[in-house]
Amino acid sequence: MTMCATVLSVEKDRLLVLDNKTEQEVIVKTRCPFFNEGDKVRIIYNGIMTLSLPPQITAGRIIKCCD
Repeated sequence: MTMCATVLSVEKDRLLVLDNKTEQEVIVKTRCPFFNEGDKVRIIYNGIMTLSLPPQITAGRIIKCCD
């Protein structure tokens, strides 16, 4: 699955993003710390999302988008 989102915050081993489609905050587990708040990203993940609040996914790949 793919999610287009905006990075809200960057922490060690995870990002907090705002899903552009659902306007829901999502925690993305990742080891890629090369993003900044406000970046637009495309997140590729296996489709599994926890039911926690906010929900969590594990990124297979994250691509920075240019708008």
